[in-house]
Amino acid sequence: MNILTRYIASEYIKILSLCISSFVAIYLVIDFLENITRFTRGAGSPHYIPLFFICKIPEIISQVLPLGALMATMLSLGILSRNSEINAMRGSGISLKKITAPILVISFLLSIFSFFLNELVVAKTSQQTKYIQDVLIGGKTPSAFFRQNNIWYREQNLVLQAKMFNPSEKTLEGITIWQTEGGMLPTKRIEAEKCIWNGKSWLLKNVLVRDISGGNITNAVTLAQAPVLLDLKLGDLKVLDKDAVSIGFFRLKRYCENLRKRGYDPTRYLAQMHATISLPFASFIMAFLGIPFVFRSGRSSGIAFGIALSMAIGFSYFVINSILLSYGQTGVLSPFVSAWAANFIFAMSGIWLTMTVNE
Repeated sequence: MNILTRYIASEYIKILSLCISSFVAIYLVIDFLENITRFTRGAGSPHYIPLFFICKIPEIISQVLPLGALMATMLSLGILSRNSEINAMRGSGISLKKITAPILVISFLLSIFSFFLNELVVAKTSQQTKYIQDVLIGGKTPSAFFRQNNIWYREQNLVLQAKMFNPSEKTLEGITIWQTEGGMLPTKRIEAEKCIWNGKSWLLKNVLVRDISGGNITNAVTLAQAPVLLDLKLGDLKVLDKDAVSIGFFRLKRYCENLRKRGYDPTRYLAQMHATISLPFASFIMAFLGIPFVFRSGRSSGIAFGIALSMAIGFSYFVINSILLSYGQTGVLSPFVSAWAANFIFAMSGIWLTMTVNE
């Protein structure tokens, strides 16, 4: 590694660290102001509030890395250009490829880091954050949670197991319900194809009811539909569906495989599974896209220009990516295409802009 490469890399890493730290601080302040009133009114202990925000930092870092990489690219190159250092390098016969190579390598390593951060850290801390928020601070008793293979829900004399929640249709699929009495002794087992939320209550479809006495089945009845009294709210299940995004690629992959084996459609989670890979590589795409903008603007690209343009590009990316990902979750687009389409669009834009830069 020559002196020039070390210099550019060190400048980029300094600004990258500053950008990410600033985004994390801003995120924490906004999140604190939004939640502090609700937290202080909770039935749990407020002493866990700092722990909640500490556990949330890895997830915040994962979310702001693409924008941080883009802004750091534009600011570092913009400052070098404004100080005429880029002109001096190019006047010495150093190509733009060599000037920008350290930034691209660091941003690519940043993408790899982001992927493993999601897999090894965020997947664990996100569950801890939810537990701290709902139980330790909110004072709630956890009754439902997302697992790899199924969803469990428990009330006083009832235990429900569901293979999957479909938020677009407001249905639980692959239902098994055990009704119990003292000592968790089962008195009834109910199996249903679906459990549908009609706006007020839950309705079972294609139901098989088995009465149990002394450990033996005493009666079995088949019904087309049957109501079931549950305190489970649709909002609780939407939280579970949202948590699927942060459980990691390999766990989502196993979950989708298990759903497919049981005859359920895993399309929604397939899109999220591919997104766990595509989103980390947005850091590399954003850094690559920021390079031609700086060189096209020349010495006029200052700090204000870099910040404003970075925010605009980053906002556009996340909006487009969210829209495309929603198409993949509903089956309009292939899950793979919907997860990678935004990266492809912005990468092609970066390539076209790069081809227009005067070497």
